[in-house]
Amino acid sequence: MTNVSNAYLSQIERGLHQPSVKVLRSIADALNLSGETLLARAGGASPEQEQSHVTTDTESAILADAKLSDHEKQILVSIYREFANKHS
Repeated sequence: MTNVSNAYLSQIERGLHQPSVKVLRSIADALNLSGETLLARAGGASPEQEQSHVTTDTESAILADAKLSDHEKQILVSIYREFANKHS
């Protein structure tokens, strides 16, 4: 359903690889989840945090930036969320 090989999914599950945003979106789509919910669950967020998370303009700008790789986008969004959560 994800168009990602079982071997690669297994490596992601075991922490041997960090998937790209494209792969994460494929996994989220297969699970009928938003990308944000999947990332929140992967990061160990509580259900309350998952429900309250809304993609910000800042996150949208990071994800839309063609100069950044998928991996760089993931890192920047993660860092942004950490800072934003400290100040909320």
